[in-house]
Amino acid sequence: MRYPRFRPAGMAERHSSCYNNKLIKAENKAEYTTGEFMSGETQIQELFGSDVFHEARMREYLKPATFKAWKKCIETATPLELKTADEIAAAMKRWALERGATHYTHWFQPLTGATAEKHDAFFSPDSTGGAETEFSGKQLIKGEPDASSFPSGGLRATFEARGYTAWDPTAFAFLKDHTLYIPTIFCSYSGHALDKKTPLLRSMDLISREAVRILCLFGDRETKRVIAQCGPEQEYFLIDEELFHAREDLKMTGRTLFGARPVRGQKTEDHYYGQIKPRVLAFMQELDEELWKLGVPAKTRHNEAAPAQHEIAVVYMNANAAADCNQICMEQLKRVAAKHGFVCLLHEKPFAGINGSGKHDNWSLQTDSGRNLFKPGSTPAQNAQFLLFLAAFLKGVDEYQETLRATVATSGNEHRLGALEAPPAILSVYLGEELGGVIDAIAGGETYRDRERKNLKVGVDVLPPIRMDNTDRNRTSPVAFTGNKFEFRMVGSSQSVSGPNIALNTIMAQELSLFADKLEKAKDFGTALQKLLRETFQKHRRIVFDGNGYDGDWEKEAKQRGLLNLKTTAEALPYYISERTMELFVRNHIYTKEELTARYNIHVETYNRTLRVEARTMVRMIRTEILPAASEYAARLASRAAVLKEQKIAGSYETRTAKEISALTARLSADCDLLERDLKRMPEDMTEAMRFIGRTLRKDMEKARESADALEILCDRDCWPFPSYADLLFSE
Repeated sequence: MRYPRFRPAGMAERHSSCYNNKLIKAENKAEYTTGEFMSGETQIQELFGSDVFHEARMREYLKPATFKAWKKCIETATPLELKTADEIAAAMKRWALERGATHYTHWFQPLTGATAEKHDAFFSPDSTGGAETEFSGKQLIKGEPDASSFPSGGLRATFEARGYTAWDPTAFAFLKDHTLYIPTIFCSYSGHALDKKTPLLRSMDLISREAVRILCLFGDRETKRVIAQCGPEQEYFLIDEELFHAREDLKMTGRTLFGARPVRGQKTEDHYYGQIKPRVLAFMQELDEELWKLGVPAKTRHNEAAPAQHEIAVVYMNANAAADCNQICMEQLKRVAAKHGFVCLLHEKPFAGINGSGKHDNWSLQTDSGRNLFKPGSTPAQNAQFLLFLAAFLKGVDEYQETLRATVATSGNEHRLGALEAPPAILSVYLGEELGGVIDAIAGGETYRDRERKNLKVGVDVLPPIRMDNTDRNRTSPVAFTGNKFEFRMVGSSQSVSGPNIALNTIMAQELSLFADKLEKAKDFGTALQKLLRETFQKHRRIVFDGNGYDGDWEKEAKQRGLLNLKTTAEALPYYISERTMELFVRNHIYTKEELTARYNIHVETYNRTLRVEARTMVRMIRTEILPAASEYAARLASRAAVLKEQKIAGSYETRTAKEISALTARLSADCDLLERDLKRMPEDMTEAMRFIGRTLRKDMEKARESADALEILCDRDCWPFPSYADLLFSE
């Protein structure tokens, strides 16, 4: 065998120093136990946020006047005075030094999809040869990292290095590895946003303004701010570390480029919500503790549908904090997994034929008093308001379906969407029978009878209460209403949630703005509202679909409805810079035209680069691993067949299998030749290259994989050069 076999005892010994877990060794086996896991209400309360300079800690370390000034800055979105920033910096430094910090960093989210940081020491040499601590308000508020090596999509030339980070005072600083992390935005010398946080904050301000306008029309003069809310559910795979390093495709691309399906996959349905294995549970417990210390409110953990697949979900929170927390979560997933002998895979489709991983983005709107604007009310007036926000959402998703699809168009998600395990690539909204019946009745001017056979008069002013839990769940829907929020299920597991939430915020704000423009001019608000709801539901109920999104007939029906079916990344990404998308984001000051074009360029370049790496990795594995192994095994069979022939013993298995392998190796070699030729003729223009990949290169790769996977089934397991799917998926 050419790779190290996984041995649980060996791995247990190798990782016996796992944090807060006792290792019990009994005779010839080893297992992880939950050991000294933090428990008890008081202990957990003390643990949560212990490494965060949060509001309660700011109140403790700051003067009352300084704390009040910071709160005013947050509530009114006004800048801090430098004197106040100096006092906050001094308090932040004192807290960090007390906890052993030696450095600080401006922590930002460039257009790589990951996070970035540059560490500076708190200490500077003094004139006596000693050292003194230094950290001012200026250093807190502004940093200057090199911007030349981050993707800019043409906004910056390589030689133009200057970039700026600016403190986001709405996000709390935190401690990790003796370093104070300060969440910041990141922009170029010319002021262009080079990150994901800046446009997210812009979109949150926009949706707040437009939602408050609507609330004022309903007599709400108390609400000053509406906050976009988000609760990401993060799916991931855990793979044994030794097996991961035995596969070049996993190391180079994060997914398996080859692999015959195991005889047992997820069809037995015994993994989903099943008992968590001790070694995985030990990982999950440490992960929770690390996240809780960093103020990430990890709430739910469970096994997912596929073998070796799991999920973690956090408590609902404002979209900016949720994006930060999800980035921290993805970092900690990988970090803690390594301590337990695992590698965490966040790729959307690491295994062919096995469920991929998504990131369900639960999105809603909440007032500064904590009222959810997508929660059906108990009075006619509250339900009228709820229906207006619902109408705006449906209209926005219908009119900007291609924009939402573009925000989740990645090379990984391309394998997942529409694969009968995740939402189809067609945008639609699931409302459930009761709510769907309500909007149909309003659109048709009819009387709706609910499940309890009560008449529901369509006049908005006399709508009875709408039940909050009025829907079942539809796992096949890209966007599902779940009682008080919308679950956007198309987001990929490796993606930042910022991009999709920027789009949701902006689309919703755009529609609310148009609604407010009409209703503010109306002479009779009630009549105008009823007319607006009726017209909106009539025109846009085509986006509502409560059926099975996996059904082949849905594609035909969606086409008849005029809905787009953008199956590939190459089809979806150009909508990033379509006239409609440009107009949406530029007019609302979320992106400039240059910033949006840059993001399109980066997405296309990333897609092209990823597929090139995958194709080259395939070629190398075929040439240096698969063909030699298969050829060697065929030679062994042929040699054995010759011996049997001399002994006048029929060797039909050896002869037949050797011939089959020889034919397949010849086919695979030809497939590899074709893949190499097409790699060399890739167009230079990035958009043409993307189309070429979708039209030609991916088909070459699929063809080569088919031949290689057929060879794996014929070859002796001990001669196959890397771990099989069975090894990878059932080694926990």
